[in-house]
Amino acid sequence: MTDHKDLEAEIHPLKNDDRKSQDSPGNPAPKEPNPKPAAPAGLSRCRTVAFFLSLFAFLLAVFVVSFVIPCPDRLASGTTWSVSYNAAVAYDFLATSDINKDRIQDVLFLYKNSDGGSNVSLACAEEGANGTILWERPAAQNGALVECTGPQPRGGEAPAACILLGRPGPFIAVNLVTGETLWTHPNSFGGNTSILSPLLWVPDVDADGAPDLLVLTREEKQVNGYIYSGSTGQLVGPPGSLGVDGTSGAILHVTRTGAPYVLLPCESSLCGFSVKGLYEKATGRDSLLKTDPLWEDMLNATSHQLRLHSWGAVRYVMTIPGKAGEDLLLVTSEACVLLDGQDLAPRWTLGAAQIHRKPVLGHYKPDTLAVVIENGTGTDRQILLLDLSSGAILWSQALRGLPRDPQPASLPTADHRSAFFFWGLHEPAGANQTDPRAAPHSLYLFHPTLPGVLLELASISAHIVASRVVLLEPGRHAACILLTGPASPDVPGLVSVAKYKVQDLVPSSRVIHLVQGGPDSDQAVRNRFSRLRYRSEA
Repeated sequence: MTDHKDLEAEIHPLKNDDRKSQDSPGNPAPKEPNPKPAAPAGLSRCRTVAFFLSLFAFLLAVFVVSFVIPCPDRLASGTTWSVSYNAAVAYDFLATSDINKDRIQDVLFLYKNSDGGSNVSLACAEEGANGTILWERPAAQNGALVECTGPQPRGGEAPAACILLGRPGPFIAVNLVTGETLWTHPNSFGGNTSILSPLLWVPDVDADGAPDLLVLTREEKQVNGYIYSGSTGQLVGPPGSLGVDGTSGAILHVTRTGAPYVLLPCESSLCGFSVKGLYEKATGRDSLLKTDPLWEDMLNATSHQLRLHSWGAVRYVMTIPGKAGEDLLLVTSEACVLLDGQDLAPRWTLGAAQIHRKPVLGHYKPDTLAVVIENGTGTDRQILLLDLSSGAILWSQALRGLPRDPQPASLPTADHRSAFFFWGLHEPAGANQTDPRAAPHSLYLFHPTLPGVLLELASISAHIVASRVVLLEPGRHAACILLTGPASPDVPGLVSVAKYKVQDLVPSSRVIHLVQGGPDSDQAVRNRFSRLRYRSEA
């Protein structure tokens, strides 16, 4: 019992003292020698008021600094810049990637400076205040196919790279960050061989942990396939003939069962080849990749053509994200067709179409995919926005096309739609037609919330070699990147790479009312476009 009391005294010493005082009234505890007087109640209230006033002042300062005082715009993406080369030629390659890991996209382009010899150079310009060149390196003796920021090996140990294939020239991989050569090999193509674009990344066939590269070439009406290791650039087995005659525009399509197939426009149809079959034919070894029984049944074993309804010669094929997997959009000489990605059943068909360029995807309605189609050419060109699920026409507008106009583009906006960018020449009805050789290339901005308005952002008189509309910073500024230069690669001249911030082009833009009696004034329209906010791709 005594031990229990002692333990309790250790745990609750004050309680134990109080209890002793109550148990021994005849033995009162000694008084404190100098007891401190209790603080007055008024002083306690003053301290409370002072504390809350200090807290309020602190929160007010945080609010003012965070929301009232504007942060200065980052110089990196707030200005227009250009980089120029005299006595040079430019090639149709323009790409963006975050090279120096500052969350701002940098610009990659291809040009040849006659003062520096006959080699084509790949250059990387920093998306900074003046487009400072981060690195530059020789790429090929003539034009080259370039594929940048391809899939990375598992674990991400290898650096992001650009793959360059010269015509003629070596097969080179370049470190995107430094511009240094990762590996180089001579290509084994014949002198009369043409390289079909694009270079295709395919699943890892040699089991080294890195996606591999498929290069398709055409020689004497025969398409050949070369598989290269994505990590070393070594040829994986000897090249093999695909047994067909085809054109550029091949894609990689993965069926619902996870089987990868290469699809290629060929002989007025669409040909297909399993990646598993291409590898096993080249190496004589088994592959862990899959084939799809349904697709093997739909492919003609001799011609490799897919059994499709005849819509004319195939011009373009592209993969489309669907609810259950990838679908296929087919553009032919007579129609535009959306095919189910597994059984190739047509979902909708736009007939009597004259489409000569690859369509572009965007969102006309919130979170609902649409496809931009240029139907016709020259003065007969119509811009069509189609609902991708049904093929219904959501918006259409006549917009004259000019030779060498860049293709349309789209950027996602904060309202889950897209801003669409078109090149061409808008001419009022009844106006005299401008000579296309003297007409400038005009850039137009369209947003679905203003279906009766086009905004003419700029007119460019120089020859446009390549163009991209991109979001250079996540959630911030949209910009148009232009690569201009001589019309012929045989005649050197001024080559320029320039960045134009879209928001800076809006105040001086020309408002084009497509319908009469619009409720908004020109300045109100500009104000609405100035407030347009963009978002990064998911």
